[in-house]
Amino acid sequence: MNIIPEITKKSITEIVNNGDRVDGRTLDQYRNIKIETNVISKAEGSARAKIGYTQVIAGIKISIGEPFPDTPNLGVLMTNAEVLPMADPSFEPGPPNEDSVELARVVDRAIRESEMIDLEKLCIKKGKKVWMIFIDLHIIDYDGNLFDTAVLATISALLNTKIPKVTLNDDEAIIDAEIKEELILKNKVVMSTFVKIGDKMVLDPSLEEEAISDGRLSIGVTESGQICAMQKGGDKALLKENILKAVSIAISKSKELIKKINT
Repeated sequence: MNIIPEITKKSITEIVNNGDRVDGRTLDQYRNIKIETNVISKAEGSARAKIGYTQVIAGIKISIGEPFPDTPNLGVLMTNAEVLPMADPSFEPGPPNEDSVELARVVDRAIRESEMIDLEKLCIKKGKKVWMIFIDLHIIDYDGNLFDTAVLATISALLNTKIPKVTLNDDEAIIDAEIKEELILKNKVVMSTFVKIGDKMVLDPSLEEEAISDGRLSIGVTESGQICAMQKGGDKALLKENILKAVSIAISKSKELIKKINT
């Protein structure tokens, strides 16, 4: 955890309550966003997303496996996040910590609840063979707002994911790696994260802003402008007006983020 001196916290809070930010942005302004696709040659899909200095790489791997017994006609989606120690001094090597588990769950939920992937179309033979999609997130630089960056990286990686052609010989799946088709996506989703500083909601918090905040709210919005996921963080409660303000901004900013994915 990053420790911020009380005098610094007070100074940043005063600046924010006056409608400004230390880095010169407005309260509802993102830092510079950059997305690069096809960054991992061995993956079926990949992308690197940057928001400010925060940087996340998403890699997509696909394999054939058995469906879960209670969903025999649905493909499998699994998301994993790894916070690398080189990204921030507070990250430690070892098994996934609470932060990486939460990050993976938030990204996974945004994808599922937006229904951007039609899991039924990943079924090769009901109850026997399905495509399994594995999303691996690697945080390689951390300067605040991992959620939005990770979702941008993941959606961009899924958009350039290719699936090999497969045929069935009885129950045996035969893959033709020479013929690949794009993964069909029904929707796109982005996420906007806010923190509460003083009585203001601040979009795309920097690491310093996260450290002094009283609460966090991440909102997933689909390409059609529908809210599909929300995640609350921090110890203190958010007021109704804080949430409504954040929702309004998130819906507005979703168009800006979708445009970044499409370019």
